[in-house]
Amino acid sequence: MNQIAYQYFGGVDLMSIEGVSDRTVIALISELGPEGFKKFPTYKHFTSWLRLAPNNKISGGKKLSRRVGRGINKLKTALRRAANVLGNLKDSHLGQFFRRISYSKGRVAAITATARKLAVIIWKMVVEKVPYNPPNPYEFRDKKRARLLKEMRNKINKLNVSPMELGLNISNLE
Repeated sequence: MNQIAYQYFGGVDLMSIEGVSDRTVIALISELGPEGFKKFPTYKHFTSWLRLAPNNKISGGKKLSRRVGRGINKLKTALRRAANVLGNLKDSHLGQFFRRISYSKGRVAAITATARKLAVIIWKMVVEKVPYNPPNPYEFRDKKRARLLKEMRNKINKLNVSPMELGLNISNLE
């Protein structure tokens, strides 16, 4: 199935995305086909067509609703199933995204948000021919550590205290 999908979508390996199975690829083939993606100028149009994008109802500058629109098609169901599978994976970038959303908004909202993220990844892979490269798991930790060190340096400078007075090693803060 992987080779068929690879040839069908012009050299794009959709099975490299964690959580995407042959059922998801079959749903893509049956609902859209390789030329169906060209109907959508951006991934936002694609997610809106799938009814996975929030429907922002605003009247008089006031938000009335942000719910995802109702509507069912086979591709949306397949992406939601793949997102549900991602919720059970331990060491994956999309699984961490799922758990982060699930913790704050609940599992149902996390399934929808992760399905939308999958749809965006798939659209970019097929239309823009961008390979799926999940971020390095340590990249986030390194950025967070650098940000915290910068904040610490700023606070020390603001208080006009030398790191030696605090008993800190100067080489760790630079």
